Amino acid sequence: MSLYPSLEDMTVDKMAQSQVANSRPAGVPVAAVASAPPVAAAAISYPALYPSLGDMGLEVSSAVMADHMQAVAAYAPQGQAVAVVQPASGNQLSTMVAPVTGSREVGVMRSEIKQGIREIILCKDTKGKCGLAVKSISKGVFVAFVHRDSPASLAGLRFGDQILQVNGETLAGYSTDKATKVFSKAAPERISVAVRDRPFERTITMQKDSSNHIGFVYKKGKISQIVKDSSAARNGILIDHYLVEVNGQNVVGLSDNDTEKIFIASPRTTTITFMPAFVYDHMVKSMGSLKKYMDHSIPEI
Repeated sequence: MSLYPSLEDMTVDKMAQSQVANSRPAGVPVAAVASAPPVAAAAISYPALYPSLGDMGLEVSSAVMADHMQAVAAYAPQGQAVAVVQPASGNQLSTMVAPVTGSREVGVMRSEIKQGIREIILCKDTKGKCGLAVKSISKGVFVAFVHRDSPASLAGLRFGDQILQVNGETLAGYSTDKATKVFSKAAPERISVAVRDRPFERTITMQKDSSNHIGFVYKKGKISQIVKDSSAARNGILIDHYLVEVNGQNVVGLSDNDTEKIFIASPRTTTITFMPAFVYDHMVKSMGSLKKYMDHSIPEI
């Protein structure tokens, strides 16, 4: 089964498969077509199987289609992908078919919520701080704050990560205060932390329209409205959720104007990470002005 970063990728891929299947000469076996020498994509004339991309709810020009579908000429009739995202080996994105998004979209890779558990090694700064704050939710302990340029930031901890163990001590069932004391009492030179990536969050990849919009409204970081027939609507954006990241960059604590600047500078393919409002509100409760010191660096891939 094929996976797609966005609904637009799936629609374009299905259209490409249909076009190739219907452009095969009558009586020519599949194997003969598959072994034929590649032809330039621009030289292929496809039958009109669909009225237009606009009728399908997509605003994709012929220039954009040509830019992202240069591999169609070598497309295997059995349904081989047009473009496949292939980052590091073992990455779940390696199975994604992405004719619109592109084969190595950095926003998608920076935003990925990996399955499984990773170990990070922390230390403390000269003030004896790791640079993070935690919050207890549903018997789990989660990262509620990462100070910019802190050991926690440099180690790759992100807002919403679940802390499972600290130096082999399991934190399940710990209160916020008890979990904080575990970090406070840890030796400053080396702190081993077992982490699960952001279990309360999910990511959605969308495509900007011709006006540079993806189709939702937010206020103070909270998604409040979704534009009909927009990429946001097609790909399942939900209201009553808070923006957490844009293309992997944390936006918690930023003003709406600063977040808007990140959206404007974003490429056509944009990936957001968001969290249910009731979880977010509990996580940032009592944080106050501390949010302005939140780490907003762009994560490395």
